[in-house]
Amino acid sequence: MSGTVESKLAALGIVIPTATAPAANYVPTVQTGNQLWISGQISIANGVLMTGKLGDDADVEAGRAAARQCAINLIAQMKAALGDLDRVKRVVKLVGFVNSAPDFTDQPKVVNGCSDLLVDVFGDAGRHARSAVGVAALPFNVSVEVEAVVEIA
Repeated sequence: MSGTVESKLAALGIVIPTATAPAANYVPTVQTGNQLWISGQISIANGVLMTGKLGDDADVEAGRAAARQCAINLIAQMKAALGDLDRVKRVVKLVGFVNSAPDFTDQPKVVNGCSDLLVDVFGDAGRHARSAVGVAALPFNVSVEVEAVVEIA
C-alpha cells in the first residue's frame, strides 16, 4: 500500500524513476542524524538530458521544466535512500544551479520549477530555504542542477 506522499505523486500523475547512479566519485545521498543530504540532481528525464543555457538557447519555461525534473530526481533519491517517502518530515534547503548566459537574471523563476513541485508533493513540509545561482556551465550542458537537505523521521 502506498503512503501519503506516494498517493500525492500518483494524483499529480508523477511516476518516480529509478534513482540515477553517481557520474563520478561521490555518493548520491548521505544520512547523518535526522538529515538526508542529496547530491546535485541534474535535469534528466527517461535518459534524455534537458540541456541549454538560460538566456541563450533555453527560455525560462524550459528552465522551469528542467528544475521540475530535478525535483522528481531528488524525490527518486529520497525514495532510494529511505524506502518510504513518508519519512520525509521537511525539505530544509535547496541549492539550485542554473546554466546561465552572462546577462540572465531570472534564476529564481527557473528554480521555482523545483520548489513548486516539492510544495505540491510535501505541502507545508516542502517549503524550504533556498539559493538560486547562475553558473557559466553545468555537467553535460544540462540546464539545471539542484541539491537538497531534508529532515527525516
